[in-house]
Amino acid sequence: MKFTAPQSSPLFAVISVVVLSFTFVSAQAQTAPSDGATLYKAKCSMCHGPDGAGKTPAGQKLNVRDLQSPEVQKQSDSDLAQVIKQGKGKMPAFGKTLSDDQIKSLVAQIRELVKK
Repeated sequence: MKFTAPQSSPLFAVISVVVLSFTFVSAQAQTAPSDGATLYKAKCSMCHGPDGAGKTPAGQKLNVRDLQSPEVQKQSDSDLAQVIKQGKGKMPAFGKTLSDDQIKSLVAQIRELVKK
């Protein structure tokens, strides 16, 4: 009796790719920093600047909002989280790459910008 390996099907290949993709995304989310200051530096400061004023080359080109401004600071935590999650105008959405806890820590960091 001769043993032959089963033939791999295209469906098996597709399922494997999907599973590996989810594993990669999950691992990426788990390794992303969770504290607000580190997240802000990694995700926001390129445009908004370290102080949130938006006076960076990218921030000035995109006309980003000053995160210290009363206009931004008067928004509720929920409203700020929604902007981070879904994006707004030219700002990209981070809802697929950051967890709700990470977004919450970013909102807290934005609140801290006016205290500095």
